Amino acid sequence: MPHHDLLIIGAGSGNTIIGPEHDHLDIAIAEPAEFGGTCMNRGCIPSKMLVYAADLSLNTESAKRLGVHSSLSNIDWLGIQKRIFGRIDPIAEAGLAYRETLENVSVYRDRASFTSEKTLDLAGTEVSADQIVIAAGAHPVIPEFKGLNETPFHTSDSIMRIDALPERLVIIGGGFIAIEMAHIFGSFGSEVKLILRGEEFLSEADPSIRERITDIYSDRFTVYLSETVEQVSHNENFILDLKEAGTVEADQLLIATGRAPNTGFLKPQRGGIECDEDGYVLTDEYLRTTAQGVWALGDVTNPLQLKHTANAEARIIAHNLLDQNNLKKIDRSVIPKAVFGNPQIASVGFTEDELLQRGATYKKSIRNYSDTAFGWAMEDEHGFVKLLMDPASRLLLGAHLIGYQASTLIQQLITAMSESITVDELAKNQLYVHPALTEVVEQALLGFEE
Repeated sequence: MPHHDLLIIGAGSGNTIIGPEHDHLDIAIAEPAEFGGTCMNRGCIPSKMLVYAADLSLNTESAKRLGVHSSLSNIDWLGIQKRIFGRIDPIAEAGLAYRETLENVSVYRDRASFTSEKTLDLAGTEVSADQIVIAAGAHPVIPEFKGLNETPFHTSDSIMRIDALPERLVIIGGGFIAIEMAHIFGSFGSEVKLILRGEEFLSEADPSIRERITDIYSDRFTVYLSETVEQVSHNENFILDLKEAGTVEADQLLIATGRAPNTGFLKPQRGGIECDEDGYVLTDEYLRTTAQGVWALGDVTNPLQLKHTANAEARIIAHNLLDQNNLKKIDRSVIPKAVFGNPQIASVGFTEDELLQRGATYKKSIRNYSDTAFGWAMEDEHGFVKLLMDPASRLLLGAHLIGYQASTLIQQLITAMSESITVDELAKNQLYVHPALTEVVEQALLGFEE
């Protein structure tokens, strides 16, 4: 039986654990798919490269109301794909090739499954290790619609690599993947229809954000809210039978109904590793699982499924593997997230719903982009900054932004929450560049004085 000092399951953020300080270890990596994981190959990176191109396309149309009359003659879908995956695919291949050249690293191109404590099956071969890191990621959730298994639908894993732009695209789902893909394909000329079982997009977002993005996307696309898909079929086209709206047809179908941890095939319970009711691996503050010597990070442990949290967790585990007498803790007290549709959405901390449910005392301040000089110059009609504050401590409890470059504007607020900077200190102890868009953050902070 092959035995290693360290076995890492997954070559996304798990691959980043290994540094020069681990050169003395006999290390194994089990990864059946591309090196780089979901983010590099099927998620964050290619989708944002597509989003940037989509923003440029959409700007061609929206600039007309500012007196800039330009035209869009063509969308070179294959050229866009070549730019993106022509850069990404070699990185994944190079990552694998590099690991395979290291004398102290063995790469198993197989899916791992626990058979007992610290022992896994890899394509029929049992492999054991003194320490194991589970970084196996997540996979798309597929709903149980009648006929869906007999149709060639897409998920976020495959939609970005389709051969041609669809004339009509139906997206089932109302989360961040649905929002981003609707923006991408809609900006490139596809007729997009979205089907949601709920009443609003982004069900876990702050209510002000949910309301605004639902209004924006309902104006931009055909949106079916509070709808049920009763059956899906496919001949030349996809045909969806909806409970309330009747029949909807499309050239391509995207299922964007969430992602679930890759613990089904992993069988962690056989290794003494406990999971919650949704299948996420349970860890303590040091990222230790319930099995001694087994650690876990990333999407397989965290329903938020954010790359920046996985990267932080990888750094923690990289240290803890080598210095177990001086373990570092993971700090998840301030976790930001962003949705790269158009407009962008960014948030951190509590939503107003969560504060109401807790019975917490809070104050809120909202400023529209249009209240600032730069927002006025853009003639922005949708963007705003919403801040939630503890009136006793004057510390931020939450921040929720929608609009141009929201994912960048929120960073200062993340820092304030992480470092316990009061809203008064953040508003007054520095100068804000005029007429930069950051003034909308300043005005929202000063709003607590009113």
